[in-house]
Amino acid sequence: MIRYLLNWLGLGTLVGILSGTASAIFLALLSVATDFRDSHQWLLALLPAVGFGIGYIYHHYGANSVKGNNLLLEELYQSKNPIPLRMTPLVLFGTIFTHLFGGSAGREGTAVQMGGSLADQLTKCFSLDVESRRIILICGVAGGFASVFGTPLAGAVFSLEWMFNRKFRPRSIFPAFWTAFVAHWVCELGWGIGHTSYAIAEIAPHTLINLLWIIPAGIAFGLAARLFAETGHLVGDVFKKTISYPPLRPVIGGAIVAMIVFSTGAYTYIGLGIPRIMEAFETPLPWYDFLAKTGLTGLTLGSGFKGGEVTPLFFTGATLGNALSAWIPLPLALLAGCGFVGVFSGATNTPIACTVMGMELFGYQAGIYLGIACLVAFVFSGRGSIYSAQQVGWKKRLP
Repeated sequence: MIRYLLNWLGLGTLVGILSGTASAIFLALLSVATDFRDSHQWLLALLPAVGFGIGYIYHHYGANSVKGNNLLLEELYQSKNPIPLRMTPLVLFGTIFTHLFGGSAGREGTAVQMGGSLADQLTKCFSLDVESRRIILICGVAGGFASVFGTPLAGAVFSLEWMFNRKFRPRSIFPAFWTAFVAHWVCELGWGIGHTSYAIAEIAPHTLINLLWIIPAGIAFGLAARLFAETGHLVGDVFKKTISYPPLRPVIGGAIVAMIVFSTGAYTYIGLGIPRIMEAFETPLPWYDFLAKTGLTGLTLGSGFKGGEVTPLFFTGATLGNALSAWIPLPLALLAGCGFVGVFSGATNTPIACTVMGMELFGYQAGIYLGIACLVAFVFSGRGSIYSAQQVGWKKRLP
């Protein structure tokens, strides 16, 4: 036991430093790129050209890095090939350029891929066996997620739940939590990178009728999660079937995104969309916001641009919860918060991690509402996931 603790204290610290530093660099660059794009909206016209550059580099030099998060899952399940170090700079700069030129994407996928890629480099350095390699990959995911969102508890739980394949490994628990906290401390305290603060201004009384009202909201969040996941997969399949040369796919996808945004003025839905997410907790918004973000994110990522899906899922869930407040007699901010984590839960099959994340972000007083929303959304989202390689035990038998 002592040897195990010392071993993973050391390895977890290394992975935490690497993933926390990578996230800090990423978040700093992403902030600069977002601010510059917001003040130079004409950059969106160059999105197709940038898409070709991203597609060309990934096609000719990316090797299996193009699989993204699915590569991490495949290696956890099968442990066949090392995750290439090149994944880190490729996804880092691919995501920055996607955001700089107006793509609709997130940041979780980038942080998780960087964390996993950097962590796996230690496999060879320390001659880790197959089981230890699985644990260090889990650590990489935990560190990346925790540091990019500032939620160490959720980062650890997410890595364990997301990569869970019907066989729980207790030996992964301590390394995942330790790495998540180290990465969070390195990013926030070491590098001084802050994170977005959210708040639910009013928590409804914990009465039976109020708790029951969360069930129809959770069903809506689950269906929205399913729509989000299937939209991304459908767009990706269509582009692969109709355009044989991969670098041309983001060219077409970028052109469609640019035309939609320029013709409708829908700048609200490009990039991360954090300002709109913040608004969802404060004031009623157009009911179609969640659909617009789903469509533009599906086009951006499905055609081959880089970035994560989780922040767009936050956007989708928060704005859907905001819209549901017109029919469900619960506080607007509470429904936005439940949607924020509920749609995320359904799309990633991680209801426990999403509940924990909600409590870290919004406070523990909302915990029971968040938990019900995440569980119901998880069930009603069906068997799908935004990660095609994800394997989920008993849920595979659901419709």
